[in-house]
Amino acid sequence: MQTLATASIRRSDAIGLLDIGTSKTICLIIPPPGAQGSGLWRRDGAGVMGCGVAATRGLKAGVVIDMEGAEQALRAAVTQAELAAGVTLNQVLVAVTGGRLKSLSFEAEARVADGIVSDADVDRLEDAGRDYAQHDGHTLLHLAQIGYRLDDAGGVSNPRGMAGDLLAADFHAVTAEEGPLRNLLHVVERAFLVPTGMVPAPHASGLAATSDEERRAGVTCIDMGAGTTTLSMFAEGHLLAVDTVAVGGHHVTFDIARSLATPIMEAERIKTLHASVEEGAAEDDELISFAASGAITGESERGLNETTKAELHEIVAPRITDLLTQAAERIERSGVAHLAAHRIVLTGGSSQLKGLGQFAEDLLGQPVRVGHPELADGVPVAYCNPIFSTAIGLIPIALDPAARLTGRSARGERESAGYLARVSQWLRHGF
Repeated sequence: MQTLATASIRRSDAIGLLDIGTSKTICLIIPPPGAQGSGLWRRDGAGVMGCGVAATRGLKAGVVIDMEGAEQALRAAVTQAELAAGVTLNQVLVAVTGGRLKSLSFEAEARVADGIVSDADVDRLEDAGRDYAQHDGHTLLHLAQIGYRLDDAGGVSNPRGMAGDLLAADFHAVTAEEGPLRNLLHVVERAFLVPTGMVPAPHASGLAATSDEERRAGVTCIDMGAGTTTLSMFAEGHLLAVDTVAVGGHHVTFDIARSLATPIMEAERIKTLHASVEEGAAEDDELISFAASGAITGESERGLNETTKAELHEIVAPRITDLLTQAAERIERSGVAHLAAHRIVLTGGSSQLKGLGQFAEDLLGQPVRVGHPELADGVPVAYCNPIFSTAIGLIPIALDPAARLTGRSARGERESAGYLARVSQWLRHGF
């Protein structure tokens, strides 16, 4: 049954937010900016009208490998969210994890046409940055100005109206390979949805799991998903770098299944209920009973095996150490570690492993905390779970036209919409 709030929102107005992950697909529905909704969750005037979650099939490390399986999961999550919201979705903002996200930092410069910086001069500079970032089969997902310089004078926040001859800017861009992105967008379109924007998933999860103060002071967010672990690095309020480690929570599950000779589903249960990297876990002799592989098929008379928490720790700790070591190497290679690695925030479903915060702090040598999406009035506790970080981080991006897709002005947003329309046409003809 529609409420007065949802009934007043037309089909084309409600905004869907999609986080299509390796293990789960999440769809949130929010009203458009300025709508007088009575949603569950408030940030910048938006309320979550509906939420849907479905187990994902057909993705590996954020890349579509089974179109039909991915589509079914997406449809299930969207239908659930639509029923909860009482609206039918048309447009969606999509978080992108796969496609080998590439982070670029570079400088662009342009001559000031009339000696006074105008919008046209700034747009020309951004066009130069866009052209540089988007090449070699990569699609631009994010482009932001870190700062301007005018005639070699730095620290300019807004050069419009200022006198000068040479305008320069430092840019940060995030791109993804065209092929995997094309397949992801095709899954969205098969569900009769229009992708109106694409966002690097680590950017969204970083916004949800870290505070404004942390992003100004310098912070790295490590989002530990099922198939991949993504990194987003911030300083002075800007996203400075992203990266991906091809290891996630599923790898811990596989290690447990292989070491204990138990089915994957049983290994996942063991990990969720008993796995720990807490200090003292390596000496914990408490017994854990679990189903042996043969118990599922009836081949085992006994049906159950046993292990100890200490033995489980010996399986889990090396994989988590490897994951965090790889993350530390990516942070060091980013070139912005001196700005963004003073503190670490862990989020994502796999960040809920017992004792992980202290374990990571000891290993990385930096302050570490496990980050949850912000708790606000009216937010169901379930929404504050780290598994929702990417989806909830899409909300402020969806409500800020300047931040959507490439971080450009309204003019740039229209160009982006044109690009996405061309992508839609390309998908329809290409498949």
